Amino acid sequence: MSDSPQKRGVVKQVLSGDAVVIQGPPQPNGPPKEVTVYLANIAAPRLARRPNDGGSGQPDEPLAWEAREFLRKKLIGQTVTFIRDFLATSGREHGRIYLGGTSVETAENVAETAVSEGLLEVRPGKQVDENTQKLIDLQEKAKAAKKGRWAFDEEQLKEQVRNITWTVADPRALVDKYQLKPVKAVIEQVRDGSTVRAFLLPDNEYVTIQLSGVKTPSARANDGLAQPFGEEARFFVEQRLLQRDVEVVLESVSNQNFIGSVIHPRGNIAVFLLQEGYAKCVDWSIGLATGGPQPLRDAEKIAKEKKLRLWRHYVGSSSTANKKAFSGIVTEIGHGDSITVQTDDGTEQKIYLASIRPPRKEQPAEGAPAAPTNRKFSPLYDIPFLYETREYLRKKLLGKKVDISVDYVQAKTDLYPEKTAATVTLNGKNIAVELLEKGLVRVVRHRNDDDNRASDFDALLAAEANAEKEKKGQYAEKKGSNTIRIVELQNDLARSKQFLPAFERAKRSDAIVEFVSSGSRLRLYVPKENVLLTFLLGGISCPRGARLGPGGKPVGESEPFAEEALAFTKKHALQRDVKIEVENLDKNGGFIGYLFVQNASGAWVNLSELLVENGLASVHFTAERGPYGPQLSSAERHAKAGKRGLWATYVEPEAAAVEVDPSTDTADRKVNYRKVVVTEVVPRTFRFAVQAYDDAPTIEKLMTELAEVDDSTVGTLRPKKNEIVAVKYNEQWHRAKVESIKGDVAEIYYIDYGNRETLAPNKLAPLPAKFRTVQPLAKEYTLALVGVPNDDFYAGEASSALGEIVFAQQSLLLNPEYKINGLDAASLVTDDDKKEDIAKILVTDGFALAENRREKRFAKLVEQYAEAEKAARKSHKNIWQYGDFTGNEL
Repeated sequence: MSDSPQKRGVVKQVLSGDAVVIQGPPQPNGPPKEVTVYLANIAAPRLARRPNDGGSGQPDEPLAWEAREFLRKKLIGQTVTFIRDFLATSGREHGRIYLGGTSVETAENVAETAVSEGLLEVRPGKQVDENTQKLIDLQEKAKAAKKGRWAFDEEQLKEQVRNITWTVADPRALVDKYQLKPVKAVIEQVRDGSTVRAFLLPDNEYVTIQLSGVKTPSARANDGLAQPFGEEARFFVEQRLLQRDVEVVLESVSNQNFIGSVIHPRGNIAVFLLQEGYAKCVDWSIGLATGGPQPLRDAEKIAKEKKLRLWRHYVGSSSTANKKAFSGIVTEIGHGDSITVQTDDGTEQKIYLASIRPPRKEQPAEGAPAAPTNRKFSPLYDIPFLYETREYLRKKLLGKKVDISVDYVQAKTDLYPEKTAATVTLNGKNIAVELLEKGLVRVVRHRNDDDNRASDFDALLAAEANAEKEKKGQYAEKKGSNTIRIVELQNDLARSKQFLPAFERAKRSDAIVEFVSSGSRLRLYVPKENVLLTFLLGGISCPRGARLGPGGKPVGESEPFAEEALAFTKKHALQRDVKIEVENLDKNGGFIGYLFVQNASGAWVNLSELLVENGLASVHFTAERGPYGPQLSSAERHAKAGKRGLWATYVEPEAAAVEVDPSTDTADRKVNYRKVVVTEVVPRTFRFAVQAYDDAPTIEKLMTELAEVDDSTVGTLRPKKNEIVAVKYNEQWHRAKVESIKGDVAEIYYIDYGNRETLAPNKLAPLPAKFRTVQPLAKEYTLALVGVPNDDFYAGEASSALGEIVFAQQSLLLNPEYKINGLDAASLVTDDDKKEDIAKILVTDGFALAENRREKRFAKLVEQYAEAEKAARKSHKNIWQYGDFTGNEL
């Protein structure tokens, strides 16, 4: 601004009732020039000065605030004309300020207006000119009218001062006082673009406010130089806020400074700073911002796209492109920040929770006891809260279908592989937010120019802040290490022997499967004993995979179906809650026994039996000594019959398949039908049980006489394997054979009806002796010349189809044909004029596979069944609906 006697510009600041700062026109290479001018021949009451370094400061003189406010409200942001009357020896310019009008004659003389209101006092010099005399006259009128300061006597005038709170003793209490409501304020100073000082009205609390959610460059660094765009940011805010009437919202406290939002009549100043590229979002306080973080994020995005100022070198992250969303079943939980999901096409993918950091290993405090040295460091158990984090995810997500929205892909580095980071939701709830609310994980602090962050990043920050405020999880006042002191039993026979008696006494123990190394070898954590052990499935031989050598590389070749067995066990057991029955130890200290998993209906099923039934393991000779030998043998027969897995190419030995004299193997098939009633069809097989039709009176009589079994004897029996007992079924007593018993589970077979059931031993009653001599009235067979599909689903459909046919008949005709593994294979035909072959019906309808028996007497039937199967394939009936799954497409 020039040094001429007359200056024209915009009032930037009113320093007191007689001093203002006038800002000149914009400069091409910097901010506008400013000049401080004073009203001539005027004495204004002095404003208070803030105490410094513990000093007392200086209070307001009477009506000093009112005088300053009068000029502020009239002049701030207005264009004025200043005419210098004289230049003081101090260099200060004294003169007149004119507001509005097209000339001095038509404009308002600000000093005259203030004197007329009694807010300023005239102090004439030695010579009184025309302008000064006019001020004196106006002052006399104000005195006569008792305006402003002239309305009070000397004692009353002394009371007209502000009560200023320069230092807020309890900042948090002040935040609570205003309850996040807007408070009227006047901005007194702009320290930098994101920090201002203000008076809160009407109580005159003097506060320093850091704008929530944003940070501008410093206007003055340690070396006295401003950071790039620091001065520009401060000037931007000064132009809009300095001494303006605004509203502020006090949102929180940081040290002695307040965190808050300053609301200009046109909106939040932080939004404007971001839009113009003068500021960047800061994560630690953005969640506090009034109006939420999204407007700030959106404003910053605008500046990024336009590459304004602080973002002039900005390059967007390419990894955020091509975001996709999909869903999948959770198959495994990582260490607190990742999950593995199986998508609809069967592939598995590891997904990391975006912007989440799981608990990390803490450095021990000085003087703290050293970590145990009896085992190697195990992150899951030795890092505080990591086990709790994994358990929360395991119990909530494992086996559930989740929705996944990919947020970014973290590029591969020398230390880390490529990571797909996403927002994972279950039933619409963000899993990462739930973890943060419990204080189990923390939010990753990304760089400001890093767009690789969670889509709900601000929600994560808010959840973390709430957990910290409520002292949850990692933020709690810790009284211990929050680690799990486990005993790891591995390759230590002596230590394993110490735990064996406890497992034997418990019969069944709860455990969690932590790792699956093969189809029959697992690592389990047993919470009750706090042990991590190796567990081997009893009663079976499972195909072995290739041994891992140095560097994790496989050595040798895997046995057939080893990988399939491993995948099966992982699918059904990995990270699942299981029950175990320990029987023995191997030479390396591994525990041998049976492991039970829950099926879809919640029932506990033997994993060894499942593997055998699906052809992924064979029965080991030691199973005969165990409690589950019959079930395992039965499961193996089913697998062989269905040609599943290991038994895909299995052919029954001739001697075992046909227990007849070769001389009788003629072209003539012996047919001797007897009338029967089918009472049971075993699921997923063609095994069935029948009663002789002529035995109906005997069965009816037996059921009536069994009513004499005493109900009070239930639970008094200590049943043994193969014992015949009484069991109540549908309110009626039946005879049953105990096939196995272990702990609280008894497997029974109803000898008169052919069905099986699992019961608690205390449900059994002793059977009177006279009923034990009566021969079983039901017998088991398998359907001759046909096999069930080797697919579990179609096997179930096949057995259901057989049941629908046979149970719809009052009676059927049965003819034994041959034996297979000691079980009679028989044909069934309808007991009517048509004499329809049940096996042929199943093949024709696409529910059964024709078997290629080589005996001459079956040649005609084999040929008929083969033709029926060929027709079913071509028509894509039932098991053939998607083509040939056997690999023999016609």
